[in-house]
Amino acid sequence: MTSTPGTAPGTPPGSQSRLRRRAGTAAVAALLLAGIPVGAAVSADAGTPKTATGPQGQKLTVSATTGLDPAQQKVRVQGEGYGLTTGIYVALCKDNGDNRVPSPCLGGADMSGGSKTSQWIVPPGDPYEGDLAQAFGPGGTFDVEIEIAQKGDGLDCAEVACSVVTRADHRAAGDRTQDVRIPVAFAGQDPGDGGGEGVDVPAGTVSYRSAADFTTAGKPLDLLLHPDSKKLYVGADNLPDTADVDERGLHVLNPENGASESWISQAPGSTGALRASAAARIAGPLPGDGVVYNYPLRGVGSAKSGDESATGVWLAGSTITDIAPGTTPDTVLVAQGATLSEIERATGTATRSLTLPGGTQFAADPERKALWYTDFTAGKLHRVDLASFTVSGSFDLPGGPGGMAGFTETDPATGAVWVGVGRSVLVFDAAGTLVKSLLGKDLARDAAFDTASGRAYVVWQDGGDLSDPANDNNGTLTVYGTEDFAVAAQDLSLPGNHSQAGAASLAVEPGGATVFVTSPAEGKITKLVRQVSPLVTRAPADLTAKEGEEVAIRAEAEGTPEPTVRWQVSTDDAQTWKDVEGATESALTFTARTAQDGYRYRAEFRNDVGTTRTAAVTLTVTAATGGDTGGDVGGNGDASNGAGSTGSDGSAGGDGGTQSSGGSTTGDSDSTGGSGSTGTSGGSTGTSDGSGATIGGGVAGGTGTAATSGGGSLAATGATVMSVTLAAAGLVGAGVLVHRRARRRTEGAL
Repeated sequence: MTSTPGTAPGTPPGSQSRLRRRAGTAAVAALLLAGIPVGAAVSADAGTPKTATGPQGQKLTVSATTGLDPAQQKVRVQGEGYGLTTGIYVALCKDNGDNRVPSPCLGGADMSGGSKTSQWIVPPGDPYEGDLAQAFGPGGTFDVEIEIAQKGDGLDCAEVACSVVTRADHRAAGDRTQDVRIPVAFAGQDPGDGGGEGVDVPAGTVSYRSAADFTTAGKPLDLLLHPDSKKLYVGADNLPDTADVDERGLHVLNPENGASESWISQAPGSTGALRASAAARIAGPLPGDGVVYNYPLRGVGSAKSGDESATGVWLAGSTITDIAPGTTPDTVLVAQGATLSEIERATGTATRSLTLPGGTQFAADPERKALWYTDFTAGKLHRVDLASFTVSGSFDLPGGPGGMAGFTETDPATGAVWVGVGRSVLVFDAAGTLVKSLLGKDLARDAAFDTASGRAYVVWQDGGDLSDPANDNNGTLTVYGTEDFAVAAQDLSLPGNHSQAGAASLAVEPGGATVFVTSPAEGKITKLVRQVSPLVTRAPADLTAKEGEEVAIRAEAEGTPEPTVRWQVSTDDAQTWKDVEGATESALTFTARTAQDGYRYRAEFRNDVGTTRTAAVTLTVTAATGGDTGGDVGGNGDASNGAGSTGSDGSAGGDGGTQSSGGSTTGDSDSTGGSGSTGTSGGSTGTSDGSGATIGGGVAGGTGTAATSGGGSLAATGATVMSVTLAAAGLVGAGVLVHRRARRRTEGAL
């Protein structure tokens, strides 16, 4: 797309070449901004026009705002009262709320008149006036068309709240006085769809926080949360700094508070005699309660809460390097270096064995009768068929031989095998194809899966060598989706969790509400609980009521902890907001008054994680039919927190106003009608927020025009003026979405 910039009217002689250079720069910027292919335009017949006012009295009107065609919709945008010293862009942008720049945006300054995804309006005589931009008309007016779509240029209005906006052009990028916003919704959406707009974190953001540290199980090496008894089993070694107490063995804890319920410290050694033994690895649960585990060097034992000692067998051969449940309830799979065996738990007899080229650890997938054996030294992953007990495939570990050993775990739901190697996690599907590499800043040490939510949890440990600039002594917990590998929760720092004294392990409660992570170096287990920032599940909608009618505006949200709600009202078209006193329920109910016509309301939900607001909705109040005399003045529950109401017989009042027998009403300086607004029951004129309204046959109005809806403006940020190219590119710069906003239909208000 190319064009030949023209010369603005009034260009001084000799400056045309300079203008061409400047226009050429703008053309580069426009190439970055324009990005939506042009198709057949759709007539602007969706929804109804809406108007908003800006911080300097600007008036912005958009011809259609709801039910827009997601593929492409042509809308007419008109403005008046804009300053004649600052250029503006007109575009569809992500609405980031009060005091935040609308960005990213669809398209940009239209340099050819072809795409019209945005428009550039400049003061008369501006050097860019002509092919690149059009000039304001008298009184700071403009009348343009833009073609908008639900998605493009890094913007997806199905994911985020969008508005048609005006904002200062690239030469005054930090000027927020030109920001005027009108929310729009495409077909299948209502304004406010998508879970609300997060203020500090995206709505529905999942994170974890530390709820407790358990220090009653020595030096924790492995964890299992029993699926039946719900007890937390901990395989532990002795922690040297606990003086004369030898804490080796299998500990059973109450997962709620970490209280010790049992401690099995002894297991039979090579001669069959009981001795103090650490519990190195937990193989799996026993039915009802108890676990099977490995104790050094070659012991396979079992025990449950309340046992005085473990029962077990001592194997021949080399040290056990890994253990897992066998193919029958009475057997276990055991790795002794590169030798894999299935062992009878009662006798220690190997029913079958296989020697692989190399390796030390494995993960079994009973559902698919497969076992994955990892040889970190050779950089190989071997697949063993458990039915035939033969190697059915070998695969390379990216990075080659010698990778630092981490873990090997299988996802029960998908059959994928997750392998921790150094500072990365390699994910292979059930056929052995590498499908994802996840990179971390620390060493990948263990993984656990929650099939109920489809989440994978990975604990990463710091190297612990502070002479290495890559180390900071803190580990990390990360959470991913097992289907798309997308980040499913905010990363959580684990202070002090390093690998110098042993590898960390973890256990996840079904559903993922609670996670337990070990820190061997600190001798503790940290209990982590899930928390979720508020997510709107029921959004309010615009509503219309008659004077004196009871109305209810409703909103609901979910989150962990359960969020609280407060309602807010704006009497100046979303320029400023204040809390409605006492409005802390899901429904805001009050009696509609004519003075509230055009007021905007929103619900703000809060919990410990964040704050989420619903999109603002507009209350339209019409005059009541009939001629009741002596309308209410500033009555209780007007949901304006100090704003006045208007009587039904032509009287206009303010907060705390009193109506005299003659019908005049006096309000304080905070009333919507202004200080000292007056009216008579006979229908004489008065002022009421600068807007005219017919009430019970009388007229109350002045010369101004009230906004019926709209988005409001943003305060100036003082941002440094950017170059043409960089600022224009910034208009459509895309950010990363952490949370996909749920698409829910907005329910009615009454």
